Amino acid sequence: MRSAETVTFGGSALDRAAELRNQPERIAALLLDVNTRMIPLWRGRPLIAGEARDTLAMLAPRHALLAAIAAPPPVFLGLENGEARFAVDLSSFEPDIQDAGAAVPFIDQSEFGHPSLPDDHRFADLRAVMARLSPRHAELAATAKAIQGWHVSHGFCARCGSRSDQVLAGWQRSCPPCGAQHFPRTDPVVIMLITRGNSLLIGRNAAWPQGMYSLLAGFIEPGETVEAAVRREVMEEAGIAVGPVSYLASQPWPFPASLMLGCRGEATSEQITVDPTELEEALWISREDMLKVMAGEHPGIKPSRRGAIAHFLIANWLADTLG
Repeated sequence: MRSAETVTFGGSALDRAAELRNQPERIAALLLDVNTRMIPLWRGRPLIAGEARDTLAMLAPRHALLAAIAAPPPVFLGLENGEARFAVDLSSFEPDIQDAGAAVPFIDQSEFGHPSLPDDHRFADLRAVMARLSPRHAELAATAKAIQGWHVSHGFCARCGSRSDQVLAGWQRSCPPCGAQHFPRTDPVVIMLITRGNSLLIGRNAAWPQGMYSLLAGFIEPGETVEAAVRREVMEEAGIAVGPVSYLASQPWPFPASLMLGCRGEATSEQITVDPTELEEALWISREDMLKVMAGEHPGIKPSRRGAIAHFLIANWLADTLG
C-alpha cells in the first residue's frame, strides 16, 4: 500500500538514535544542552500547545514546570534535526479539579494547565487531539505515551517481583536482585478490512457511542500468524469465513501499547452470526452507503474516528487506493 506510512502516528522518520541509549555520559550531556526539548506527559496525556490544540508542547530542560514537579528519569526519544527529544512523566502533579473540566463519554475532552505555563498549554487526551498533530509530533507523542505507560505498569520484575530500575535511557528495565532484563512491550493486533463484492463488514462494541461502527479487530495469539489471526477473529466475532488475506498498513496505537496491523480479507461466506460477548452488532454495508457514512450523511451509522487506522483503511478502500 503506497500511502501506508501516512497513517496517524506513522511515517515521520524520527531518528531514534538508539546507539546513544547505552552511552550514559552522552545522554547526561544532552539533558544539559540548551537545544534539547522535553515532552511532558501527565498520566498519559501529552502537553499540547496552541489555541487549535495542534502542537505538541516541548519545554527547555530547565523550565520551571520541570523543576516544580518530582519525576522519574526522562526517556530519550531520539534526535530531531540533531536536537535531543526526551519524554518526562509528571504524573505526580495533582491538578486543580475545578480546572480539569468534565469528562465526556468515550473520548475525554477535558484539559488542564499549570501556573507556570501559558494559558494555551494544556494536558489533553491524545485521542482527542491526535488527528490535528503533524506526523512528527504525533509520532513523538505516541512514543512518549507508550514507553511511559510501560514503565508505569512494569515497575517490578516479572521473574522475582523486586522493583526494577530504568536503564538504557528509558528503553529497558533491569532487576538488581535477579539480573533479569525487561524490554518495552507492544501487543500486535489485527484490524480487518473484510469485503465481499461491493460490501464491507463493520461492527460495533456495546460500549461505543450510539451509531459508531468500525472494522473488526483482535489480538494475535501466541504461535499464530497474522493471516490466521484475521480468519480466526472474523469467524469468532461475526461467523464469517475469510479466504485470501493481505497486509495493508500498520499503526502504533498507544492505548496502551498496541501495534495495529491493517489487513484486507476476502469473505467466502455472507451470513453473519454475532458473538454477543465480542460485538453488539455486525453488518454488511455497501460502498455507496459507506460513502454517506464517511461524509456524515448516513442516518444511522457514524464513521470510525479520524486518526484511527480503521478510518484510514476505509477511506483508501473507498478511493480505490489500497493497491
